[in-house]
Amino acid sequence: MKLDLYQIDAFTDQIFGGNPACVVPLKEWLPDELLLQIAKENAVAETAFIILEKD
Repeated sequence: MKLDLYQIDAFTDQIFGGNPACVVPLKEWLPDELLLQIAKENAVAETAFIILEKD
C-alpha cells in the first residue's frame, strides 16, 4: 500500500521547531488496526488521518 504522508512542525514558525506530527490524506477510511500500525511506523507523537472531500 502506498500513502502520501506529510510531516509538519506544529506550534512554530521555524523549520525543525515545534512538535512534529504526521498528516495522512486517505481516499477512504481504513480499518482501525491498520491506522494504528501506520501511526506506529511514523514514530511521531501524533498522526492525523483525513479524507479529502470534493466541493
